[in-house]
Amino acid sequence: MSFKERLHQLVEELPDAELHTAERFLEYLRSLQDEVDHEPLSQEALDAIREGQEALKRGEYITLEEYRRMRGL
Repeated sequence: MSFKERLHQLVEELPDAELHTAERFLEYLRSLQDEVDHEPLSQEALDAIREGQEALKRGEYITLEEYRRMRGL
């Protein structure tokens, strides 16, 4: 499965309540396109991404609203 296919799968698995947040985040990332250094990711960064994806699969995440409450925002 390609990386883009995996991202599409993750979007499909998101609860409807989180789709707006995901859309805003992806738009933000796209807006950084011209500012981002286009060097390949380090193995450490790739490992961290994989670790985060595995945590998501296990349901180990909090919503943006929960994060905001925790931070008093």
